[in-house]
Amino acid sequence: MRSEVLPAASAPVAGPDAAQAAGGAPKSAPGSAEPDAAPVTGGTSDEPGVDRKTAVFKALRPEAKAGSRTAADAAQAADDTLKSATGSAEPEASAPAAGSDAVPKAGDAPKSAPGSAESDAGPADEPGVDRKTAVFKALKPGGVAPSAGSEAAPEGDVAESGPEADAAPVDRKTAVLKALDSAPAGSEDGAATGGVDQPTAMLKLPPQPAELPAERTSKFVPLRADEVRAPAQPAGSPVVEAERTRQQPMPPLPPLDLLAELTNKPAPPETPARTVVRRVKIWTPLLVLALIIFAVVQAVRPLPTPSLKLTANPAYTFEGDKPALPWPGEGQGFMAATGLGTVDSFGEQKAVPIGSVAKAMTAYVVLKDKPLKKGAQGPSITVDAKAEEDGGLDAQGESTLNTVKEGDKLTQHDALAALMIPSANNIARLLARWDTGGSEEEFVKKMNDTAEELGMKNTKYTDPSGLDATTVSSAEDQVKLGQKLVEIEALMDITKLPEWTDPSGKTWRNYNTLVPYDGALGIKTGSTTKAGGNLLFAAHKMVGDTDQLIVGAILGQHQAPIIDTVNAASKEVMRATQDELDGATIVKKGQVVGEVDNGLGTKVPLVAVEDVKAVGWSGLTVKLELTDGAKSVPQSAAAGTHIGTLTVGEGKSQVEVAVALQSDLAEASFLDKLTRVG
Repeated sequence: MRSEVLPAASAPVAGPDAAQAAGGAPKSAPGSAEPDAAPVTGGTSDEPGVDRKTAVFKALRPEAKAGSRTAADAAQAADDTLKSATGSAEPEASAPAAGSDAVPKAGDAPKSAPGSAESDAGPADEPGVDRKTAVFKALKPGGVAPSAGSEAAPEGDVAESGPEADAAPVDRKTAVLKALDSAPAGSEDGAATGGVDQPTAMLKLPPQPAELPAERTSKFVPLRADEVRAPAQPAGSPVVEAERTRQQPMPPLPPLDLLAELTNKPAPPETPARTVVRRVKIWTPLLVLALIIFAVVQAVRPLPTPSLKLTANPAYTFEGDKPALPWPGEGQGFMAATGLGTVDSFGEQKAVPIGSVAKAMTAYVVLKDKPLKKGAQGPSITVDAKAEEDGGLDAQGESTLNTVKEGDKLTQHDALAALMIPSANNIARLLARWDTGGSEEEFVKKMNDTAEELGMKNTKYTDPSGLDATTVSSAEDQVKLGQKLVEIEALMDITKLPEWTDPSGKTWRNYNTLVPYDGALGIKTGSTTKAGGNLLFAAHKMVGDTDQLIVGAILGQHQAPIIDTVNAASKEVMRATQDELDGATIVKKGQVVGEVDNGLGTKVPLVAVEDVKAVGWSGLTVKLELTDGAKSVPQSAAAGTHIGTLTVGEGKSQVEVAVALQSDLAEASFLDKLTRVG
């Protein structure tokens, strides 16, 4: 819509400095009694149209100096200026003074000339004009008249006039917000004039009549909450902080929903199938990574040590009934085979005096503390005065080596020979002092401690020679000791001698008359009036390729001559036991006896490389055991490689046969390493 431009009724502005600022009203010349608001109507064709917003705020601006208009006059001036700007009142011709160089600032209110009637309208401390109320009063629907000579603008719009300007309708909401947005924060004289609450002002606007789409020239866009400006604070007033929001931050969106929001595409509806697919996509890479790590760990960690397992029968029993040996009618006896077990026994196994049989423990303790190799003589032992003195006790019936003198030297071998063959009590006590550094009591304690270690429950030693009747033991206990003594070859080389010649050249016979017949090994005799005849004896017999050792003891033989009686009884029992010994093939060459397990599921059979023969007697049960022979089993090996040993029995009676792989032992594959559990 285009408004018509009418000829101006007022005189034109004289002077080159009378140009008006954009959006501002011209100042009045000095001495003018009328306000400086230029009328909108009646202007010439070359006079620009009046900016309503600028006119309103110029009228509402309070005076900066003392003697300004009162609030009522200021409000009336604002109303008059607004009417002049909108054409709703008669224009008042008021031309600026000629040659005025005052250029009004944007948004400033016109100042009155000195001496005008309005300069004394009220005191300077009157409250300022309520700009909000004045603005909304000025912009009420129907309160603005169209300019003279222009077409009527639609209700709620303001027609702007100007030279050859298009009379486009003005959006009241937009005009209000623009006016409020550019309003100054306060007056020049420091009066507290707060900012305009734009949302509240908009809510107070009355409804507008509907407009046709063709007539709308602008569209109202609501302001964002974060763009509302806080009201200006006057200088010197306390700063009031805006109320903080209590709204909690929203939780982060799921990845798919966030992606959909970023791409401006809504997330697809959730369904069971989509849930399953999403979980598969998330967990599949993690599962694959875990499997890769597991495979690497399985491949590089150390392999388990291969083990051997016996698959053959772990025991073998000889056919026939248990043997019954020819025991004497008194005392007690016990017979055993080293590494195989007990052959037979008789009498009550109880503690009885054993006489010089106690010297067997004396020899064992000395050789345990100071070992002697086979064929060696050992260190020298100096004969002391006590040994020489005790050597003269042979006159009282003791067995002694009466040829030694103080200061003589005896080798360990000769001292043991004097102890075991002529059964010299004075040499037994000399060895005890030599072993402990001078204390026979300490040596006796060692004897008892050793007996406890060997499980000799019915044994107690009170002296190293056995002369005291308080030194007691049983046949079973002495056999336990004898099985240890037969493993000491240096001692057996001495006890199997029928006689021995001392350093002085005197020859002494062995009281054990079983030697050197029937493979007898001697050991030790003992006889006293209270103990009777006692004998700890041993023998061996070759059974196949095995040298089988047997050990027996007979105690408490009182039939005179007691030493001959015990020797005779022991000989019968020894020979009967030797006759009972027999060999049997329990495993043949090439027979599978076990297997090797590499710990990863691979098992290879093991076979005996030769026949396995066991030594025993009727009714005896022997045990078989598969060992690695104190060697580590390889992770891989070719067929025929010796891997372990098959053993039968214990000690000197033990039979050992090598075992070998029946087929190749392959190295563990990657799949075996991957699937192992342990």
